[in-house]
Amino acid sequence: MYRELLIRIESGITTAALLEDRRLVNINFEHSAGESLMGNIYKGRVENVLPGMQAAFVDIGLEKNSFLYIDDALPKVSAEEGESPPPRKQSIRDVLKKGQEVLVQVFKEPVGGKGARVTTHPTLPGRLAVLMPTARHVAVSRRIGDERERQRLKALAAASLPPGMGAIIRTEANGAEKEVLAAELKYLVKLWKRVLGKGAKAKAPALIHRDLDLLQRVLRDTVSEDIDQILLESAESLDKVTEVMELTSSALKSKVFVSAVPDLFALYDVDKQIARAMNRKVWMKSGGYLVIDHTEALTAIDVNTGKYVGEADLEETVLHINLEAVTEIGRQLRLRNIGGIIVVDFIDMELAQHKALVLSALEAEMKKDRVKVTVLGMTQLGLVEMTRKKIGQEMTGVMEKECPFCRGKGRVLTEESAATNLKKELQRLAAESEAPVILAEAHPLTAACLIGRAGQNLALLERQTGKKFVVRGNGAMRMEESVARPSWDEDLQQAAAPVQPGQRLHLKILEPHGERPEDGIARIEGFIIDVAQAAKKAGQEVEAEIEQVFRTYAKAVLLG
Repeated sequence: MYRELLIRIESGITTAALLEDRRLVNINFEHSAGESLMGNIYKGRVENVLPGMQAAFVDIGLEKNSFLYIDDALPKVSAEEGESPPPRKQSIRDVLKKGQEVLVQVFKEPVGGKGARVTTHPTLPGRLAVLMPTARHVAVSRRIGDERERQRLKALAAASLPPGMGAIIRTEANGAEKEVLAAELKYLVKLWKRVLGKGAKAKAPALIHRDLDLLQRVLRDTVSEDIDQILLESAESLDKVTEVMELTSSALKSKVFVSAVPDLFALYDVDKQIARAMNRKVWMKSGGYLVIDHTEALTAIDVNTGKYVGEADLEETVLHINLEAVTEIGRQLRLRNIGGIIVVDFIDMELAQHKALVLSALEAEMKKDRVKVTVLGMTQLGLVEMTRKKIGQEMTGVMEKECPFCRGKGRVLTEESAATNLKKELQRLAAESEAPVILAEAHPLTAACLIGRAGQNLALLERQTGKKFVVRGNGAMRMEESVARPSWDEDLQQAAAPVQPGQRLHLKILEPHGERPEDGIARIEGFIIDVAQAAKKAGQEVEAEIEQVFRTYAKAVLLG
């Protein structure tokens, strides 16, 4: 199996795609404006203690209070040391009090109307091990099968850890030298002491420790000896990647290459594979297909024969489709990052040995997953029940949001995704047309995202294509709608502007200007209004007069 990691860093968005034999098996996105909270450690304040739920709500400085369940607040006890666990009938009131300050770590991102899920037992991951400062036992990855090696790693870790601390030895530690593992554990212990020191001084709510960014996490957790190559879409990201790899896996730097093709993701059909992964129906090579439905409680996967009619008898046809579905289900769970309860409705099988074969194949497939998956077996109705640990957001939660037109019953593309699609259309038109100007109209949020802060994204696109672009927001258009066409009229300085010089407007200042921090930024239908000396008015309504209008923005001054 040929494994490749593709990395794109563009316009404040980092994308990392893992492929096996050119098939996408994992995709990660991170916007600079919306960094992940997973792994962050906060000093929080208990806002509410709810005995009826055996939980507490903790203010950690986010929009919604985080949720702390009693099992994540009770002291950790190692069963291996022969100690009996604390009584689970203990009330949350005995553990936490309103106003109490606690050090917590986010282990589940906020989803929908729910706040982040936190624990009082933080972990600090490294490449070879994960430090558990509040646990007292050492565990070894189940993927390391050699019992002698497991015991060696366990002994090495135990000897390197201070009393009262534990660790999980990761798969990458298999065969690691004593000095290397000891050095990493020493660093993680030092980092934990730094967290404790900062936490003791901070006033709640406060961020105490931020986990690594997406690029660092992917290179730490994904890159291993079985990676055949790491491909970068631009030479600009080479220095950043090699710098991270110096700390995580310096021996694998020789596998890093810069692609000679400008659109690496198009070459590997990554964008098309992502689009297919967003579909409810997933076709398989044989002609069968899966239907994947998400509900509040669980994810249901239905297996269907589709176009496949088989070559022998019915039982062999059903077995063939079910076994093929097993492989595709494993891939889809990883690709979409589906977590929680999963129910699979395989095609009915009459023979007991066929059922056992499918279950055995499913269990083997799930062992390939870096996330813990438990196959619970088949019910009397023929449904296979599974659980997969929730880590981060599912793909639909990252790339889609609730549709305002159907009040959450359906989903639409985010403005970032819609802007990406429009950008590709503009690039296509620029390449195919000899016209010097390309006109575009889209939803205001899409237009704003495409233009970028202070017009940076549009300026970059113009330098890349050698064309001029005029982008205008239209509040009557849906998020996924856009119109683009070439034009020979070069005198289009004000064609995109919804304002005119001398016009007086009431504007809301959204943020300080990226290059002129004393100025403030407002928008009308996605069009940028640079209001002089208005940075201190961020979040407020102001009256301003338009002084000058340019193709991608206008300048204004405060009145009164």
